[in-house]
Amino acid sequence: MAKVLVTGMSGTGKSTALRMLAARGHRTVDTDSDRWSRWVTLADGSPDWVWREDAIADLLTGHRAGHLFVAGCRSNQGRFYPSFDHVVLLSAPAEVLLARIADRTDNPYGKRAEERAEILRNLAEVEPLLRATATVEVDASAPVESVVGHLERLAGG
Repeated sequence: MAKVLVTGMSGTGKSTALRMLAARGHRTVDTDSDRWSRWVTLADGSPDWVWREDAIADLLTGHRAGHLFVAGCRSNQGRFYPSFDHVVLLSAPAEVLLARIADRTDNPYGKRAEERAEILRNLAEVEPLLRATATVEVDASAPVESVVGHLERLAGG
């Protein structure tokens, strides 16, 4: 009954991995929705898309059967690290991320030049912070079947 957070930059394949894990019968939650996340205004006036902490806390404390895979990358996710058995960083080179984002049809984020610049900035500034706190790093440039297999093995099955 493992709880696994799958985190990483845009384009690493978090959503794709979750879809495959769900198809294999695992419980999955993609936090990139209004149900799990909300916009807040930071002290400097900038917007931030953060987890709804009450909803995430209820999800994690209420999970009782099977493995749970949660995907997301939010500034407040570290508050929940103690509730996860693994915090998995999916990582890939910038050219892989940008190519995937250019090709995807289910998410418009990253299509505009300023969004691609933000992705590269996050890769340089945010990914090292995630790496420092992750329990495991997985090369997301590998085939998705390999990534998903690695996630399943971490969960214990």
